[in-house]
Amino acid sequence: MNPRRRNWLLSGLAAIAVALLAAPVAAHPLISFIHAFTMVTQGVATAPGAGFEANDQNPYGVAVVPKSIGNLVKGDILVSNFNNGGNLQGTGSSIVQYSPNVQSQTTFAEINAKTLPGDCPGGVGLTTALVVLRTGWVIVGSLPTTDGTIGTVGAGCLIVLNSKGVPVETFSGGVINGPWDMTATDNGASVTLYFTNVLNGDVASAHADTLVEAGTVVRMQLFIPPLGLKPPIASQPIVIGSGFSEENDPVALIIGPTGVGLGRNDTLYVADTVKSRIAAISNASTRFLSAGTGKTVSSGDNLNMPLGLAIAPNHDILTVNAGNGNIVETTPSGTQFTNTSANPIGNGPDDGSGELFGLVVAPGGAGIYFVDDDENQLNLLN
Repeated sequence: MNPRRRNWLLSGLAAIAVALLAAPVAAHPLISFIHAFTMVTQGVATAPGAGFEANDQNPYGVAVVPKSIGNLVKGDILVSNFNNGGNLQGTGSSIVQYSPNVQSQTTFAEINAKTLPGDCPGGVGLTTALVVLRTGWVIVGSLPTTDGTIGTVGAGCLIVLNSKGVPVETFSGGVINGPWDMTATDNGASVTLYFTNVLNGDVASAHADTLVEAGTVVRMQLFIPPLGLKPPIASQPIVIGSGFSEENDPVALIIGPTGVGLGRNDTLYVADTVKSRIAAISNASTRFLSAGTGKTVSSGDNLNMPLGLAIAPNHDILTVNAGNGNIVETTPSGTQFTNTSANPIGNGPDDGSGELFGLVVAPGGAGIYFVDDDENQLNLLN
């Protein structure tokens, strides 16, 4: 190439590079998942005022059925109840199945503590820990009492039910101590459970509202035998998070780490309820040592005692507040969005405190199902 032509070309390229560097770079817009929804359909599972379940109340856990099998229908919603008909906490024993296509509910399971096929110290009080597997197994946590008070609380267990709602086994003892919420990665033949515990240390015997730094996050691997002929086989549970704040409360019974959800890069997000923060535990599926209370993703501001947690289709973290009944979306980098539409009564004398618990993204990302345990309803934000 002619030297003069080459120098001219290099000068031109240099000028273009300088111009590009000097030009303002447009920031990538943050797209909120929850801001696409503005309306709440209240009591989608019942007639208005009918109550969520005739025998139990205080709906806590929510899970979407991924595949039709047995009595389970793909796209249906399962909801677990924490209280019985007398409103005693830690005594609920039913799981309700809501069918959006026909807008009706049935009782999927009514669990009798006396006929469980395994140990469940203290009895049955179904928590937010609820998952439905593709193979038709349903797993629910129990944190039981006999009279609704912390003085009679038991360590509980995880209860495995078949696709017809019949309990077939329990997992209990060791690091399973008050399972409070749960999520799962489901690969068919193998499943990884992640669940929180809120009864560690002396929290049950401590003075009310006394902080005990002993809440845990546990990973447990399940092997699923083929053809559904035998129930899942569990590996030894491993504590991957520890030292989370817990406290017993005369109104809420127990407060501690609640919702969990597995996001990108094998990061498990935890709703640290007492500290009003979202924590991140890295290498969740492979670590064999505790990450302590994890890395803080975000805390305070719109987060006000987050309870249930779910991962949105855009990989953000969705939580509902015990403190004010609002739903919050938090990006993995810590930016928060809030949507008060989830709490239509939040502007009145009742601010929605403590009413929302479990939540789950509707199939196809069409909305968010969440429970209102004050009204005993399953609602849909859409």
